[in-house]
Amino acid sequence: MFIRVVLALALSAPPVVTPDQADPGPCQVPVPAGTVCGFLEVPERRDSPGRTIQVAYAVRHSLAPGRRPDPVVFMGGTPAIPLMKELAGMFPERDVVAVDQRGGGASQPGVACPETAQALLGRLRVPPSDVGAAAVRCRDRLAAQGVDLRGYRTGEMVADVVALRGLLGYDAWNLVGAGHAARVMAAVAAADPAGTRSVVLEEPPEDPGAEPARLGDAYERAVARLNARPARVTALDPLLGREFAARVSGHDLTALLGAAPRDAGTPSLVDALAQGREELLRPLVERLGEELAGRASGPYHAVRCQDAPPPAGSPLFTVSGDQAVCDAWNLPRAPEPVTLASTAPAAPVHVLPAAFPGDACARRAAAAFVADLRPAGPCPGARPVELHVTAAPYAIAHTPWLAAPFGLFALACLIQLVTAALKGRALPAYGGLAGVAFAGLTGQSVYELAKEPGGALTVGVPAITEWYASLAVVSTALTVAALLHNRRWPQTTAAAISGVFLVWWFTWFL
Repeated sequence: MFIRVVLALALSAPPVVTPDQADPGPCQVPVPAGTVCGFLEVPERRDSPGRTIQVAYAVRHSLAPGRRPDPVVFMGGTPAIPLMKELAGMFPERDVVAVDQRGGGASQPGVACPETAQALLGRLRVPPSDVGAAAVRCRDRLAAQGVDLRGYRTGEMVADVVALRGLLGYDAWNLVGAGHAARVMAAVAAADPAGTRSVVLEEPPEDPGAEPARLGDAYERAVARLNARPARVTALDPLLGREFAARVSGHDLTALLGAAPRDAGTPSLVDALAQGREELLRPLVERLGEELAGRASGPYHAVRCQDAPPPAGSPLFTVSGDQAVCDAWNLPRAPEPVTLASTAPAAPVHVLPAAFPGDACARRAAAAFVADLRPAGPCPGARPVELHVTAAPYAIAHTPWLAAPFGLFALACLIQLVTAALKGRALPAYGGLAGVAFAGLTGQSVYELAKEPGGALTVGVPAITEWYASLAVVSTALTVAALLHNRRWPQTTAAAISGVFLVWWFTWFL
């Protein structure tokens, strides 16, 4: 039934080809050479034609000698066109088409709803923000602009993609979907089987409580502790650009963990929270804020409320916030709600980890599958890492000058090593060498952790860093010993820098 409805929508209201579409022009964001951008003009509501909207797309035409005739079309949960560079690198022998969802990215009109995004994060404030009131303000503002939120649902997006293939003149293409668009692309394959060669989908997100449930006793203790005495956390609101005081309960922790990507550092984080290390909640709060800031919140909630309304009565503020938006907007249920279970693509399908297209392995797997329609081996998850839990790396990542003591210590040790070696002074030379070795080994271990999938570095540093610190202690001891033999200002400065660094390292960083 759904397939017939989508085909009828796409065929009964053919796109209006504007001059911009017939002769696409330059893009408004950085894209690879050979890329042009345009708009697909479609009815805002195909069941009630009249007002039209523009769906933004970009096409990178491949100039490879072995160019394949079937392109790749990508739609994501966030704007797709800015990802054209990564997509073009994945599929050099194929044309690549990136499509922004209607209402999001460069599509017109933009159906952004910063009011609800800000209010959802504001559910952690004291007192909490009123999401329903924010949703009403957004709805009224969009309505004054002529926007009909009933036109922003999965079925309409599916029909947009089907219509775009006809506009661009491709006989068949390979569908790639991430985020909510994974559901869109699965439905496109079911609605347009003749035009679909293959389908690559990002793994759908799990239930918000599923990930925490696997964390065992430490998670239960952390939730119980925070429910008994909620934490007060200072965090940055990316939408307002200033810090605010968040209140985080145990139920809020569940919501924050459910909203965060799978992370190698999550078990260590939960263990530390169970022990009362509440300063580590800041990365979780800010990551949620960044996700809300980057989300096309208007289309997201319009789709959610019409296709898959959230359950009522959830204790999770993210779910109850979505419910408040749906209650305020009071949109009718979609006549044919689209779920992955309701679509059955006939074309070969490959499901990728929920890290696409950011993860390099997921990109390679997608490219390999589109090339020969055979799934590649599974991508490894985040490598288990033994961590020393500390909030310092996260703070440094956002305020780099906080790492000044480390950089100054490393520089002082290097200068001490070189000058003492040239003058034949063994004691300060060995002191400088120990400090340089500490800085190098620590920097290398942190760099390797930063390359791992997930965000373990936001939780701590490799546990071996604690052992490397013994080299810094040795370096300081040798430097102070050298000072007893040479009380000139260079040695005094080196000893002072080393002493200050050790205090910083053991009292703040670790």
